[in-house]
Amino acid sequence: MTTTLRAESRQRSTKGALRQLRIQGRVPGVVYGKGLKAPSAIALDGKELSGLLRGHAHAVLQLEVPGSGNQSVLLTDIQRDKLSGQVLHVDFHQINLDEKIKAPVRVEVTGTSPGEKEGGLLTVVLHELEVECVARDLPESVTADISSLGFGENLTIGQLAFPSGVKAVQDEDTVVIAVLAPQKEITEDEAEASADAAEENAKHSDAAKAVETDA
Repeated sequence: MTTTLRAESRQRSTKGALRQLRIQGRVPGVVYGKGLKAPSAIALDGKELSGLLRGHAHAVLQLEVPGSGNQSVLLTDIQRDKLSGQVLHVDFHQINLDEKIKAPVRVEVTGTSPGEKEGGLLTVVLHELEVECVARDLPESVTADISSLGFGENLTIGQLAFPSGVKAVQDEDTVVIAVLAPQKEITEDEAEASADAAEENAKHSDAAKAVETDA
């Protein structure tokens, strides 16, 4: 199902005007694309955009702008405040639904790993991966089934099931998920022994340097 995002046109603004726009709960953005005479400046509702980012950030979107009609776009860049994480600006790229594109998709983990039940540590190495396909066939996510993943085993891109017409851009041997051995907790005695060994090695190293200097 295609997600529709509503926006409004805006004039390119000063920093003060953009700040005021954000105070009003809206987020400035720009739409780029070959089919546009010039990049189009837009503003979006902040809450609606936040909902999109939580669930369909990489999906093909229908951007609805009054007076300009609907256009198929992909979200290509998000600028956030480094401290608060607030979305400050977004970029969209207009696409043709029949053209082949490369885009990231979310990895959705399903099932329960037997290896994790045995005490292994389930580690998701890739939360998203890049795929190539015709734009209208871009999936919202790719499923990674871990129900057969044992202790010490991993799941690679080549082992994932992709929809028809969709293929991964990255090497098929790239690890997506792994079940690792849990890190051993070091006891106080082991920590002291390690510290003593390090101190002893340092003494030997200093002695060796002194011999080289005297020579």
